[in-house]
Amino acid sequence: MNLKTDNRRARHAFTLIEMILAMGVAALVLVSVTTVLFTTMHVRDATADAVDAVGPIDQTVAFIKRDLQCVVTPTNGTSKFLSGSFRTGTVSSLGVSEPVAIEMYTASGALSDNAPWADIQRVTYELRNSGNHAGGGQDLVRSISRNLLTAATPDVTDQLMLSGVSSIRFSCYDGSQWNDAWDTSSVSSVNTNLPVAVRVDIQMAGNNAGQPIEIMVPIDSQARTNAVITASSSTGS
Repeated sequence: MNLKTDNRRARHAFTLIEMILAMGVAALVLVSVTTVLFTTMHVRDATADAVDAVGPIDQTVAFIKRDLQCVVTPTNGTSKFLSGSFRTGTVSSLGVSEPVAIEMYTASGALSDNAPWADIQRVTYELRNSGNHAGGGQDLVRSISRNLLTAATPDVTDQLMLSGVSSIRFSCYDGSQWNDAWDTSSVSSVNTNLPVAVRVDIQMAGNNAGQPIEIMVPIDSQARTNAVITASSSTGS
């Protein structure tokens, strides 16, 4: 009787070969699941890095476009303090320690109850040495001056736009050719008005180096003359 029971139990048990095969199949399934999991995590991290890299670039492009689209036409006379010169190239700007790539007066300032300034502000873009030397390149900084009527050195607020930048260049189109330098502050200069369009080339450094980021912004403004604007009045009977 016991022999028959042992035979029935033996028929329902797993053999050693079946156990080995089951463990092998389980191991293969586990390896496949782990591979898929790590691949998914790698794709997720790569996507997150790409999104994080594109975010500051999109923000920088948006700021540059808005500043150039709102640029104020240069004037002279009594209103020159609120609509100063438009200069590109290697420019020294008051209150900014480093040479700037562009200096412009633009109506892109945000109005608020806490800041008693108009929407016109002086904006510069310049490259500065980065504290993060591991990534290479420099920091692209946007400097803003809101109080344009101060008799002292204006207060400048710096805004970090983009890190890892190799170079930035502003080119101005005069209707026939592109110019790397533009200065409306000089009376003797041919370029006393705003350019027809501005092209911005930003070259990244390090692992992000490749095709430069190119921005093209048309400028819609009225031309001015070199004559000083004066107020006149007349009386008649």
